[in-house]
Amino acid sequence: MWKIYALLSALCAALTAVFAKVGVKGVDSNLATAVRTTVVLLLTWGVVMCSRNISALKSIGAHSWFFLVVSGLFTGLSWLFYFKAIQLGDVSRVAPIDKLSVVFVVILGVIFLKEPLTLKTALGTLLIAIGGILMIWK
Repeated sequence: MWKIYALLSALCAALTAVFAKVGVKGVDSNLATAVRTTVVLLLTWGVVMCSRNISALKSIGAHSWFFLVVSGLFTGLSWLFYFKAIQLGDVSRVAPIDKLSVVFVVILGVIFLKEPLTLKTALGTLLIAIGGILMIWK
């Protein structure tokens, strides 16, 4: 089932990039990011409220709070940089470069999370890296 969610995530990310490129035209990229973030905030809290999971908020431990907050900070920075990049460049080039995050995730997952690096994963990651790097050159 996770593969279906991952593909849906990729599709939504593609639509996000295209719609954001159109939406950021003539708008300060930081302001555009704030608007988008507000929509995400309302959507996600709406889902939590509808699924009646709000009571689980008090069961989140300090360790999880710390890492969720740090993750949120990096998400915000990522979005700010991404919106500035799509405002200045072609979304068809920016988005694949942004996906070099996959390469960083694999490397960091191996180092810090002790996830296995199989030949298949290494080869796939190398191909993603090559594709992302190729998008930098016009």
